[in-house]
Amino acid sequence: MHSLTEEAQPATVKVFTPPLELFSRSNGSERTVVKIGPVSIGAGQPVVIAGPCSVESYEQVLATARAVKAAGAVMLRGGAYKPRTSPYDFQGLGLEALQILRQVRQETGLPIVSEVLSTDDIEAVAEHVDMLQVGARNMQNFALLRRLGQLRKPVLLKRSPAATVKEWLLAAEYLLAGGNGQVVLCERGIRSYDPALRNTLDLAGMALARQLSHLPVIADPSHATGRRDLIPAMCRAALAAGADGLIVEVHPDPQNALSDGMQSLDFPAFACLMETIHTLTRS
Repeated sequence: MHSLTEEAQPATVKVFTPPLELFSRSNGSERTVVKIGPVSIGAGQPVVIAGPCSVESYEQVLATARAVKAAGAVMLRGGAYKPRTSPYDFQGLGLEALQILRQVRQETGLPIVSEVLSTDDIEAVAEHVDMLQVGARNMQNFALLRRLGQLRKPVLLKRSPAATVKEWLLAAEYLLAGGNGQVVLCERGIRSYDPALRNTLDLAGMALARQLSHLPVIADPSHATGRRDLIPAMCRAALAAGADGLIVEVHPDPQNALSDGMQSLDFPAFACLMETIHTLTRS
C-alpha cells in the first residue's frame, strides 16, 4: 500500500519546446534567393512584376505583357481565379485564363505568377504558371499552405490585411516546414480606419519581416493604396525601405477593367514609373 506522501507526488510533465522557426534569420540562414526561370528575387537588385488584376482576354494580356516587358518588368502577373468580396463581381476565367497566360509566356518569355484559391486547383495552376500566389484572404488557409509546401515550385505569400507580422511569417513557416524553401513574402497593405485608402502600406512591417526572416520581401502598392495616383510614391518608399521588388497592376484600359481599375496603371504611366525606378536603383 502506497503512503499518502507517495500518492501526492506530481506526475512528470513533458515541456514542449518548439523548434527554431525555419523562416528566422537567427538560425544562421543566409538570405534566400528565389529563382523563377531567369528571374532572381532577393539577389540584391529589385525586381518588378506587373500585369492585370484579372485575365480578361488573350489580346489584353498579350498587349500588357509586351508593354510591361518593354518598360523593364521581368515577370507577368494575372488573375485566373479571383476571390471577390461580392459573389456578383467578376470571378475570373479560370482554366481559360491559365491557358492564355501560358500562351503569352511562350510569346514573350515572361515568367508568370497567378493566384491559387483552393487545394483542388493546385495541380492546374502549377501546370500553367511559374509561381503560385497565395492571396491575402488565404494567408491562413492552412490546408492550402500545407499542400503548397509539398510542391517544389515558388510561392508568393501575401500578407492578410489583419495579420500581424508574426502571423504572416508563421504562415510562411507552413510552406517551409513542408520542404518548399522557394517562398517570397508580399506586403500588400493592412486595414486601417481611413476610408480614403483601400489599405495602408505597412513599410515598417515589411522592413521588420525582412529583418526577422531570410526570405525575400516585395511590396504591392496597388492593393495597399487602391489609388493609381499614389502608386509611384509608394513604390519609391518601398524600395527605400529595402523591398526586394514590387508587384504592380497594369491594364491597357483601366477605366474599363473588369476588376481593380482604380488601382491599375495604364501603359504610359507604368513606363514613367519604371524610368523612375531605374533611376533610383542605379543611384
